[in-house]
Amino acid sequence: MTTFAVGDIQGCFDELQKLLTQVEFDPLRDQLWVVGDIVNRGPKSLETLRYLYSLGDKCKAVLGNHDLHLLAIAYGKQQPRKGDTLDCILDAPDREALLTWLRFRPLIYYDEQLQVTMVHAGIPPHWSLKKALRRAKEVETVLQSDNFADFLVNMYGNQPNDWNKKLKGWDRLRIITNYFTRMRFCSSDGQLELTHKSGSNQAPAGFQPWYNHANRKTHDDLIIFGHWAALEGKAEHENVYALDTGCIWGNSLTIMNIEAKTLHSLSCEGYKKSGD
Repeated sequence: MTTFAVGDIQGCFDELQKLLTQVEFDPLRDQLWVVGDIVNRGPKSLETLRYLYSLGDKCKAVLGNHDLHLLAIAYGKQQPRKGDTLDCILDAPDREALLTWLRFRPLIYYDEQLQVTMVHAGIPPHWSLKKALRRAKEVETVLQSDNFADFLVNMYGNQPNDWNKKLKGWDRLRIITNYFTRMRFCSSDGQLELTHKSGSNQAPAGFQPWYNHANRKTHDDLIIFGHWAALEGKAEHENVYALDTGCIWGNSLTIMNIEAKTLHSLSCEGYKKSGD
């Protein structure tokens, strides 16, 4: 069995299939990890979601910000935005099965045997892996409960942007969610800077990429993440693999053979221009 991890698909289903064919992915034998942002912006979000759903336990996926956005729209807690390509899922006869499957994906996934962690955006430097898994569980418990719609309406926003273990309620769940699904730059003590989306060499004053802090408690953990297309697949740390290489923007879709630690990319024509 080979374990593959693929970067942000964002509805680029045809490109995903081509890349899986290139690496000879066999769903009867292999496992596919998905770093989040399964849907949106690309033309075939429904096909992508259906395919991953069909893989059953052969697919391990974490939630990205676009996946959470789909859930919020689907359950009437957010209006669609310009550039969203989610109507195909919202109008699908099997939408409830697909949305429920998505809602039950974790924010972070850790494979004890491989000793590899997958997350959409990152892990704040002041949290150990054990603490990150525990904090993620707080959000997952609410999202998978009968009261999940309350979370979907309260998850939006950039505040609070500074972690305090005494935080409670929606403020606490919101910053946890932002760490795992939206973070790029932060301070060494976890203060979030959510407005800059540039490459790592253009960090705003006082901030660094989350993985570059010398005091990061997950420094020795192997972490796979997506979300940050501007990195172009280059994270400045030997144990950190950035898999979002901007397929949707006309760059490439990247897949990693986790056991071999090798990367394979497929050049993409893209569906969006910068600023869309």
